[in-house]
Amino acid sequence: MAEPNAIADLIRAAAEARTRAHAPYSTFLVGAALETASGTVVTGCNVESASYGLTICAERVALTRAIADGHREFRRLVVTAVSADPTPPCGACRQLLWELAGDIDVILASPDGERVRYRLSQLLPVPFVGGLGARAATRPPARRRRRPD
Repeated sequence: MAEPNAIADLIRAAAEARTRAHAPYSTFLVGAALETASGTVVTGCNVESASYGLTICAERVALTRAIADGHREFRRLVVTAVSADPTPPCGACRQLLWELAGDIDVILASPDGERVRYRLSQLLPVPFVGGLGARAATRPPARRRRRPD
């Protein structure tokens, strides 16, 4: 289990990212903080579009930003929103997290603290794995090594 200060720091980072969200249509601000295996914290916020299908969630912003920065292994994700109920990642975020981060901890929080914690496999028990077969759906994807350029 992660030390409480580390989780509190991730919640603060996600809450800060949430303040930068662009959500003029829903006014539902979400922030995410993704911790890499090396301890780097990468944040994201939701960004809405008038063409709602083009909206990108805070979790995917954090994940794609981390991938673009060269990170490939992750420990946990914190998602924060101001809501009476915890705000879990949507289905698209769960799928992309599974493919790129594996079975990480997902901590749902309010800006004031942790509300609930899951393993990603609890939130996405049967992920889509394409042509990899049913067996692959029960475990995170293997990490691919980059070939030197």
